[in-house]
Amino acid sequence: MNALIETRAVARRFREAPSLGERIARLVGAGGDDRAVHAVDGISLSVAKGEVLGLVGESGCGKSTLGRMIAGILPPSEGAALIDGVPAMSGGARPVKTTTRVQMVFQDPFASLDPRMRIGDIIAEGPVANGQIKQSEAAADVARWLAMVGLDPSAAQRYPHQFSGGQRQRIAIARALAMRPDALICDEPVASLDVSIQAQIVNLFLKLRRELGLTMIFISHDLSLVRHVSDRVAIMYLGRIVEIGNSREIFAAPRHPYTRALLDSAPALRLDGEDAAGFKPIRGELPSPMDPPPGCHFHARCPYADATCRSIAPVLEGGVACHHPLKEVPS
Repeated sequence: MNALIETRAVARRFREAPSLGERIARLVGAGGDDRAVHAVDGISLSVAKGEVLGLVGESGCGKSTLGRMIAGILPPSEGAALIDGVPAMSGGARPVKTTTRVQMVFQDPFASLDPRMRIGDIIAEGPVANGQIKQSEAAADVARWLAMVGLDPSAAQRYPHQFSGGQRQRIAIARALAMRPDALICDEPVASLDVSIQAQIVNLFLKLRRELGLTMIFISHDLSLVRHVSDRVAIMYLGRIVEIGNSREIFAAPRHPYTRALLDSAPALRLDGEDAAGFKPIRGELPSPMDPPPGCHFHARCPYADATCRSIAPVLEGGVACHHPLKEVPS
């Protein structure tokens, strides 16, 4: 596989700043160790050029943090995120050659757009600053990308607050495309939009993939959406990849108990008026990422867990990280 994006045992921990009392306690030798959130825990994966990888998991599992490390927004605590073999971030600073290779589309288009700037200035700022276009070419370039995402070029003279949520997300996509990226990290890009608008934005992503040959990592907790847009799916749980593989195969016959539990917990509509069959919420609570359990992180919520699961972390082999992978869908 000709990988554009690759992560090698990448990890990210966020350390909590000690309180005043804790700092004083440490001065007299009574303080404890710094507490850290284990957001991402040793993930290795690759994404081929032109591929769409769906990244799925419960809130707080580390999906967005992983995406930001791949985009070079956050430095990894351990390991490396590579773009065509070049680190996305090294020593806390992005190499110039990778600054435009990967761009992000964020969840909230109102928060990600500067309300003080006109749309044209927002879109042109990056490519002009990076020397991709001249200032004299900015207006034509902005018009091109606005048309690409289905907006009239006259929108360049207006401000973000003058647009609807769906239109603002189109503007955010145009801003990302203006940087001429090879890959997009789409972080819950339709979660804040009305259901009637979500399909339009998803179809726009699919259109851009076909026309521009983009590689995408599509982060979402919406299983049906990920199934629709992704070639492969990676399932995350508490900072780790527990299953990865072809989208159709994973949704048809998941092998990890957590993947099965996610599918069982997804709401379903029945046209015959009966209750949705097979709905089973995931039992238990998500453990704290500040104190992840030993062994398999999912063992406290897994009906198949045994002593091995509680003490030894499973390795991702054959697309699944589980000591007791499912051979068939449980009845």
